[in-house]
Amino acid sequence: MKKIILASSSPRRREILEKMGLEFEIIPSDYDEVLENSDFAYEKIEDLAYCKAKDVLNKISTDTSQSLILSADTVVVLDNEILGKPQNETDAICMLTRLSGKKHSVVTSICVINTGNSEKKILSTTSFVEFENLDEYTIKNYVEKFNPLDKAGSYGIQELPDGFVRAVEGSFENIIGLCPLAVEALLKEDK
Repeated sequence: MKKIILASSSPRRREILEKMGLEFEIIPSDYDEVLENSDFAYEKIEDLAYCKAKDVLNKISTDTSQSLILSADTVVVLDNEILGKPQNETDAICMLTRLSGKKHSVVTSICVINTGNSEKKILSTTSFVEFENLDEYTIKNYVEKFNPLDKAGSYGIQELPDGFVRAVEGSFENIIGLCPLAVEALLKEDK
C-alpha cells in the first residue's frame, strides 16, 4: 500500500485513522480556510479539502511517488448556512443557541491526491445531529469548560455532556471529522 500523508494536525482525525489500523505520516496543511459567504454548497467544502491536500503536495519533495495525501474539511450546516469555527466565546454561545432544539447536518469532505500522478478523488459524507432544547447555563458551561473555538459549529460531539444531543443519524466519526467508510472507499483503489 502507498504511504499515507494526513494533511491535518487534528488529533481527532489522527485517532480515527489509527483506529482503522492505518499507518500514516502527518504533514499539516497551512491553507487558510476562507469562504466567500456562508451559503452551503458541497463544492465549497470539497474545494477546501482539495486546497488543503494541494498545499501539502506543494510542500513535499517529488520523491514521494508512492504517497497518498489525505485531507478533510468538516462543516456544520443549519438552514443551508455554514457555521464555521467561532471567532470567540460569545460567537460560540450564539452558534450553540441557534442549534438548540434543532436538527442540523454535518458534512465532511475528504480529498485524496496521489503524489505520483496528481490524480485527486473527493468524497463527501453527511450526517445529522439534533440537539435538545439547551438552556443558557448549559451552553455557557460547555463553552467555558471545553473551549470549542477550534471546532466547526462550536462543538465536538465526542465531548458533549449528557443531555445535549437528542439524536444522531449517519456516521458518528463523520461528525467528529472523518468517515471511515469514505476513507476506505477513497484508499481502496490506490492500494
